[in-house]
Amino acid sequence: MEERLLRIGAESLKKAALNENAKEFILKNEILFKVLKKAADRYIGGETINETLLSVRKWNQKGFDVTTDFMGESIRNKKDANLATTEFVQFTKAIGNKKLNSSISLDLSHIGLLVSKDLAMENLKIICEEASKINQEVIISMEGTDRTDNILYVYRESLKTHKNLGITIQAYLHRSKDDFEEISKLTGSIRMVKGAYETPNGLSIERGDKLDEIYLNYVERLLSKNHKCSIASHHDKIHQETIKLIDKYKPSNYVLERLLGIRNEELEQYKNKGYNSRIYVVYGKEWYLYLCNRWAEYPLNIFQGIADIVE
Repeated sequence: MEERLLRIGAESLKKAALNENAKEFILKNEILFKVLKKAADRYIGGETINETLLSVRKWNQKGFDVTTDFMGESIRNKKDANLATTEFVQFTKAIGNKKLNSSISLDLSHIGLLVSKDLAMENLKIICEEASKINQEVIISMEGTDRTDNILYVYRESLKTHKNLGITIQAYLHRSKDDFEEISKLTGSIRMVKGAYETPNGLSIERGDKLDEIYLNYVERLLSKNHKCSIASHHDKIHQETIKLIDKYKPSNYVLERLLGIRNEELEQYKNKGYNSRIYVVYGKEWYLYLCNRWAEYPLNIFQGIADIVE
């Protein structure tokens, strides 16, 4: 019964995470925004660049790599896509000025993909060129299945001229078997995730032992070839098995990755043992959908959210 309720809760939260109307409502409701923000603070670096730089510095000083994402997605007009691009550029410049270590992570729909592929590629070029000045990487996140083809197209085309570019692959999609074959032949880095978005029936594999096995197979193929990659998971079993593979193949081009606020103490233990580790920091005001996704991964985290709100 408990497992069934957790599954229902996770499915409901995934649907909530896709509800753009709810996001807009919360952004405009000052009281509700302030209340839920207390729960979101656990998972975000701040609302502004300056606040986020403090978070990046803290994790750098602890010996972690960092990747930072200015939250936002599903932009449907050129003006807002360009504004988001400017924000990414300003953040990258600030990282360079402060001599901090943080790559950039982003959703292509935040910088214009839903307007046109050409706009997304144009804005991605601007961000990649700025990041290359400080020898930092730009990592494209994955989104809903209706956008996968366009995301991979933009990645493949952009990688031809921007070598500091990486892509995310979602292990739970059936199509990823073929996507991985193609993408892993390219030079760009690969971030492996299980996949968090709700999908239409038949497109994805349910979480469980089967998906773990598939995920770890992708990981082994990357590590055995020393392909630049990040193993992004909050499932300690995944990172424990990854450690065994790292010890076996002795790669240097990898990093263990977790989101800010989720089981970071375990990642710190791996880092202290000498394994490359990275914290994924997000910032901005569009944290509602992000918060729903974090709760969907483990619905009992809602109770932690309630504690954070009333504290």
